[in-house]
Amino acid sequence: MLRKKECVAMLLAGGQGSRLYALTSNIAKPAVSFGAKYRIIDFPLSNCINSGIDTVGVLTQYQPLVLNEYVGNGQPWDLDRTFGGVHILSPYEAKKSTSWYKGTANAIYQNIRFMKMYDPDYVLILSGDHIYKMDYDKMLQAHKETGAACTIACMEVPVKEASRFGILNTNPDGSIYEFEEKPAKPKSNLASMGIYIFSADKLYKYLEMDEADPKSENDFGKNILPTMLAAGEKMVSYRFDGYWKDVGTISSLLEANMDLLGVAPKFDLDDSDFVIHSRSPLSPPAYVEGEVKNSIVANGSDIEGKVINSVIGTNCVVEDGAVVKDSVLMGNITVKKGATINYSIIDEEVTVGENASIGEVKEEACKVEGKTAGITVLGRGITVNNGGKVPAGEIVDKDV
Repeated sequence: MLRKKECVAMLLAGGQGSRLYALTSNIAKPAVSFGAKYRIIDFPLSNCINSGIDTVGVLTQYQPLVLNEYVGNGQPWDLDRTFGGVHILSPYEAKKSTSWYKGTANAIYQNIRFMKMYDPDYVLILSGDHIYKMDYDKMLQAHKETGAACTIACMEVPVKEASRFGILNTNPDGSIYEFEEKPAKPKSNLASMGIYIFSADKLYKYLEMDEADPKSENDFGKNILPTMLAAGEKMVSYRFDGYWKDVGTISSLLEANMDLLGVAPKFDLDDSDFVIHSRSPLSPPAYVEGEVKNSIVANGSDIEGKVINSVIGTNCVVEDGAVVKDSVLMGNITVKKGATINYSIIDEEVTVGENASIGEVKEEACKVEGKTAGITVLGRGITVNNGGKVPAGEIVDKDV
């Protein structure tokens, strides 16, 4: 009897993440640290295994080294399977041509052989740069019940932000009659989450048609979905009402981290029924002698100074007299005596020297215009010398 999987997930994780600036200079966006002990890719991978989907292709391209090493054989997510499990899928040289992934649809097209190896009835397409918890099995059951060729997860967004998304225009029964990719004047605020379930035969058909079209941009939102609608295929929306955040900008990344804080956080990771797994470093418990208020402190950290409204990653040191406020420290960071960090994101392996000043207090920093909305960003591995100063809204990728 032929072995097969009912549903295979394809996780698009090759994005450059240019709007995260120094944070993605040397790593892909899904490998960026989040929430003290996680990386962004932990969320879709954990969603898959929590939904009973145990075969995942992770499509990498930009700066894949850290991501490849982190995912490894998939053991932290229970994806180290003999048949199925997690597979890293990078562009490769084929007989006819050599090509990077040209777009989201082309990336999936180049891996049709991988999908067919498991003979799935359905294919789940995911993005590797969103923070959320979602049971994909519920979406799959809805897809089966409607008999759709494609089901698109969606949620309502503020009207003023709708032009940033693919927008679904739907009938009362949830069926989709129009898809607009980032329209200047959206007709609704029902935004695609970039999560699709396709009946496998339909997906293969339209990927092959798209690849044969020299004018196509090889993109799901711009090409595949509108083409399917125009051909009369049944396409259905699946509404999601939980927490979901596209952390593709500095401000959204900081905001998502801050959403973890408080007695009743907007996004609660303390959920034994839906655990987010990660490849966490082996570190001793955190040691706190200083003052910590409304903050998360990960294992291996040593807090002797003051930490307020902040997320502190693994193996960080905040020395006596140092203050960290309204900030994210991603891991392996040393903040020396007398230093202050305000409204900032600090990447891994950074040293902030004695009496250095990073950023401004939140109220003042938010008045600063620019591409980071006043948030100060220090890139991976840099050193801020004793007494150094980095103003609000600055992006620093070399020693100061």
